[in-house]
Amino acid sequence: MCGRFAYFGNGSFGYESLHLPEPPRFENFNITPSQDILAIRTSPETGQPEYAMLHWGLVPFWSISVKTKFPLINARSEGIETKPSFRDPFKRRRCIIPASGFYEWKKVNEHKQPYFIRPVDGGYFALAGLWDSWRGENGEDINSCAIITTSANATMQEIHDRMPVILEKTNIAAWLDPGKGQSDLLAMLESYPESLIELYPVSSKVNSPRNNGPECVERSLPGASS
Repeated sequence: MCGRFAYFGNGSFGYESLHLPEPPRFENFNITPSQDILAIRTSPETGQPEYAMLHWGLVPFWSISVKTKFPLINARSEGIETKPSFRDPFKRRRCIIPASGFYEWKKVNEHKQPYFIRPVDGGYFALAGLWDSWRGENGEDINSCAIITTSANATMQEIHDRMPVILEKTNIAAWLDPGKGQSDLLAMLESYPESLIELYPVSSKVNSPRNNGPECVERSLPGASS
């Protein structure tokens, strides 16, 4: 799964092919579900790629209430094209979620050790996502999203059996292409090469959403606390 990540700086990892302007200023070292996060999607109005702030926790357009029984922060890639909550967004409303890296926890004896997973080149991940638009009876509009997950690669398996789908640079424009066929899209939902990521332990400061600074991603000795 992917339940916590970070984005800092104004990255352009692989986005050059989308011909976007500079991204809006957005920095968060400890992004948690239910927050608004920076995403790139195809604009419903112009059909061109655009930046958008989306609520993290997908609310399907057909949902009776904005509060779903289980927050849909992740969408498993397996069978995504047939699941009621994801099949329409997968076909029509895909997005990219920029990330400097993401967090995962490994159980070590009686505690869980947090790790930060980032690109080996220090750049940015392009996480594959879905978005949807929900409208309430009072006219309330909520644009929300979920991060797609897949099986962990060899590096990630050291700490977890799942990881977010990270798009290769060559697939970034194609992922947003409304004319891309289902078979081509499904082929993109593979584990990211282990040689392109690195992970290291961080302190338990990241466990609390109240901590949101560079200290969250600093390398730490296993078992270090806040």
